[in-house]
Amino acid sequence: MDPECARLLPALCAVLADPRQPVADDTCLEKLLDWFKAVTDAGSSLLLLQENPCLVELLFHVRKPQDLSSRILSFALRLAGTFAAQEDCFQYLQQGELLPGLFGEQGPLGAAAWVAPTVRSGWIQGLRSLAQHPSALLFLADSGAVDTIFSLQGDPSLFVASAAGQLLVHILDLAMRGPAEGRGPAEGRGRLQARDWPACAWRIVCHLEDCLCSEAAPRVTQALHVLTTAFGHCHGLWTQGLWVQLSPLVARLLEKDPVPAPHALVELLLSVARSSVLSSDPGLWETVAQTLSHLSPMQAGPLAAGILKLQDCPQALRIQAFGVLLRPLACVLEAAAQAPGTPGLLEGAAGDQMAVDTLPPSKSVCVGLLCSTLAHLELLQPLPQRPSPWPQAPLLAAAVTILRFCNGSAAPSSELGGHLCAMLVGCVRVQRAALDFLGVLSQGLGPRELVTQVFAVLLEYLVSPDSSPTVLKKAFQATLRWLLGSAVPPSCCDLEPHAQLVLRELLAVLQKRLCSPCWEVRDSGLEFLTQMTRHWGGQATFRQALLASEVPKLASQLLQDPESYVRASAVAAAGQLSSRGLHAAPSSPEHPAGPQKTPLEELLLVLTTDSEGFPRRAAMRVFTEWLRDGHVAVAEDRERFVARVLQAASGDLDWEVRVQGLELALVFLQQLLGACGPGAAPPCALAQALRALCRVQVFEFAFRSLFDCDRPVAQKSCDLLLFLRAKAAPSGSPQEAGESPDVAPVEAALRRWRAGEQGQPLGELAPEAILAVLRSLDLEALRDTLAESSDHVERSPQSLLQDMLATVGVLGDNEADCY
Repeated sequence: MDPECARLLPALCAVLADPRQPVADDTCLEKLLDWFKAVTDAGSSLLLLQENPCLVELLFHVRKPQDLSSRILSFALRLAGTFAAQEDCFQYLQQGELLPGLFGEQGPLGAAAWVAPTVRSGWIQGLRSLAQHPSALLFLADSGAVDTIFSLQGDPSLFVASAAGQLLVHILDLAMRGPAEGRGPAEGRGRLQARDWPACAWRIVCHLEDCLCSEAAPRVTQALHVLTTAFGHCHGLWTQGLWVQLSPLVARLLEKDPVPAPHALVELLLSVARSSVLSSDPGLWETVAQTLSHLSPMQAGPLAAGILKLQDCPQALRIQAFGVLLRPLACVLEAAAQAPGTPGLLEGAAGDQMAVDTLPPSKSVCVGLLCSTLAHLELLQPLPQRPSPWPQAPLLAAAVTILRFCNGSAAPSSELGGHLCAMLVGCVRVQRAALDFLGVLSQGLGPRELVTQVFAVLLEYLVSPDSSPTVLKKAFQATLRWLLGSAVPPSCCDLEPHAQLVLRELLAVLQKRLCSPCWEVRDSGLEFLTQMTRHWGGQATFRQALLASEVPKLASQLLQDPESYVRASAVAAAGQLSSRGLHAAPSSPEHPAGPQKTPLEELLLVLTTDSEGFPRRAAMRVFTEWLRDGHVAVAEDRERFVARVLQAASGDLDWEVRVQGLELALVFLQQLLGACGPGAAPPCALAQALRALCRVQVFEFAFRSLFDCDRPVAQKSCDLLLFLRAKAAPSGSPQEAGESPDVAPVEAALRRWRAGEQGQPLGELAPEAILAVLRSLDLEALRDTLAESSDHVERSPQSLLQDMLATVGVLGDNEADCY
């Protein structure tokens, strides 16, 4: 320990032990614990206590009945556990009966402070740190701590209860690991029989058995959570013996009606199934199959989905699990009038009776079942281990049917169908889930008539005035995915004839939605327009239809929308339309509308005048894309374009705009150097590039940005200047022979900027001076400093101790390092 810290420690311990002193906040105590943990990890805890007896005195002091704050008591418990994690220090603290006084029955367990969850949590965390060696197991058994942990599993504080369960698992792993690893190969290493288990482990297992046999569902839940943690985090072979011992009791839970703690049971079975040690047990798969049969569809869904995500699983169980997931959708198809020949989801389905047994009569439960089913299938669809054959056509039919139930256009075939329609009509939650699932299904097409129905129902939702903004957004997203999936061949920019017809209808819908009074709808419409233009802006049919509509004009008008999010989306749309030559046409002589701005002028106006950051950021992204892609408005006078944009970006108050400005400058530099390869650029090309960069004042912007108060700006500037320096020939090369350039003005300016002074602009710069300054700057060190996390400048332990003491007036102001 640092000598100065050792000097300050007695005073700090005295402050912590004094109930009259307002000790520093929890953050300081956490930092203090972190420091002690680092000190003990690096050396001997016993030596630390022997050299600093004030720490032992503090721990003894908190044992006394007094009015200590719960925060200090919790801190002391965790601190004692940190020290006792080393066995020799544990024995040292045991000699003075300190540990029983902190963690035993004569400690805080019987005191008034125990009512504070902070103290109970500190007690658990202290024991968790302490339980690292065999001596700790004996202490836990003899002190009665294990019984307290059992009781804390049902603590009203969820954090305390969860920590208690995790501590039990840790103790069980510590107790079982040593004996299991100590057995030789001839004894069956790791496969301990129940009679060989240590007493502490056997006690925990007996407790778990009692909980599993309990009629109280909370106790069953506690045991299942402990076992889930054990099988998920402990990878010793002893877990096999634990499963053999307890799996019959787990299976017996299925005999109860209703099954207790079904969600916890599902989590346990999935945890065991994912264990490489246990997944080969045939009894496990039999229990899983029984569980799928006994639980309700809502309860069994997560188990079925989890089983289907496993790489290795019996085929019969996979079929059963997939049937569990498909059954709710099969019921939906049964409840609706299906056209002849429409494929079903499950063979041998019991018609309407199956729907009665599967779909809950409660609206909330039914909605939850359908949403969870669609979500599970959505996650399964792209996985390589998804069930095969994948029932694409029936799933499409089910998704379309659900959406029609929700908008009231479905034709129920029975009383149950009518009831289902009444529950789902207008249900936004189910609409969102079904649209998400429908979008995922676009990765595999279906029969022509079903694809036609897909586009029809999507158009219904896009046209309907009843569609909420979030539903509309998802309908736009699903439509885009289906249009992309309809390209012929895939990834081609041309669309099949049917999709081209849909596209025309979509433009009419879009024209209406861009005029919506709801800003979220206008925003979603602009995003959809941008994506369509990006994908099909070069396709003749799309171009003709778009230019014949009012959509480009409406998109341009939304650059003045009162909502900044909409203006930002309008900027992105305008940028994409202009790139494709699809922006709003100038006014005709018959319909004059005043002077018409070009897209470049419109977006420059946004960049220089918009009061919100979102539209200005969007404008910078568009300008960078234009420069990178060689937009016609940029190609006319690239230097003038870059200079105008950088002039606006460099003075912007939004750091993201400044970062994007530096990105644009980097793209410009890369284009100036052309195909120079990875090494240094030819002297002629480099000199021309430097002169161009000077003309557009890139260096004024970049050098100032090195000292920007926003770190991402400084990092981007480093990237730009390092890239340029890498392209310059090494110092002292023949082409640079001659007089040394005058870099004093630039270096003076950099010193002022580093000190926070704005100073005068750099003015005209010679390329040679730029290179000399670049070589004089330690850009690598600056980049490394900027790459560190925002809290890398941590307070030293000495500073932390001084600040805590200064808070209570123990130190003078000149000795503190508060900030």
